[in-house]
Amino acid sequence: MFQDITIEELLKKRASGEMTTIDVRSPSEYRNASIPGSINIPLFNDEERAEVGTIYKQVGTEQAKTRGLEIASAKLPDFIAQFQKIDGPKTVFCWRGGMRSKTTATVLSLMGVQTYRLVGGVRAYRQWIVEELGQLQLNTPAFVLNGHTGNGKTLMLEKLQQQGYPVIDLEAMAGHRGSVFGGIGLQVNNQKAFDSLLIERLNEIGKAPYILFEAESRRIGKIEVPAFLLDKKEQGVHLWVELPMTERVRHIMEDYRPAEHKEECLSAFQRIKAHIHQPIGVQIEEALHGDQYEQAIALLLEYYYDPKYQYSADKMKDTRRVIIEAGNVDEAVKKIKEHLTTLTNTVQS
Repeated sequence: MFQDITIEELLKKRASGEMTTIDVRSPSEYRNASIPGSINIPLFNDEERAEVGTIYKQVGTEQAKTRGLEIASAKLPDFIAQFQKIDGPKTVFCWRGGMRSKTTATVLSLMGVQTYRLVGGVRAYRQWIVEELGQLQLNTPAFVLNGHTGNGKTLMLEKLQQQGYPVIDLEAMAGHRGSVFGGIGLQVNNQKAFDSLLIERLNEIGKAPYILFEAESRRIGKIEVPAFLLDKKEQGVHLWVELPMTERVRHIMEDYRPAEHKEECLSAFQRIKAHIHQPIGVQIEEALHGDQYEQAIALLLEYYYDPKYQYSADKMKDTRRVIIEAGNVDEAVKKIKEHLTTLTNTVQS
């Protein structure tokens, strides 16, 4: 018979690499919010779930169970086979640890597949996340990557994280770049997914001597950044990166691929057009319509984004800002690492 497991027990096993977590809810439920790192093997697809739910509401519980059994029975061999391909212990979960995960765990146990069921399901995990965020205190020093739009800050963070630095990539967690154009070409996450990824990452870096993240506003798209990180941003040392305009335009072209998302770029521009004085706004719009994206980006940077960033920079005390001038991202990363070594030694002493 399968065993029940609490969220605390599950997280300990996952941390040691001993457990695969499997979400048996429908694909749309999984995409909306799940436990990070989990895979999706749905007992019902979205249409089947909707059908069973309709029967439950309009006819009754027993009829819904009967229809659910009919649907599940027809595809059990393939369903079980997917679990058998996964080595080691597995934990299955649904929304509340109810019928779908119980049915799955029972069938798998009968087939000799070692299985746990998460008590309380995703709802219990979400409650744990909320509690963790509510009581979290970061006493670790913060270094904040800052600078003008297009400087490749996200790429720098990616490279640093790959090299083992304690990076918190907030934009990656949000699935959004932060600006009015920020969601173009990305799979935008909701607050639940963001919170889960944030807690997972904070647990991964553990007792690092410092944390490193990009300077963000209170909101990244529709995601709200927790107050403790905003406080850290205000208290931290800002590494202000400056790259040449040509490099910045190139980064934006590579990152946003405006030729592939022309209508989205035009739509986003309309939301800020009124804040750009004429005739520059007209020139930008004409450049976008004419596929002259480098020109449009350069004008946006010079007349809209750079003045906004410069205003923030002028308010910042020089004692909290370190200027890093570089010709490209790789050179900037090298200098950031050198500054982190020096600054960390200074903070620790």
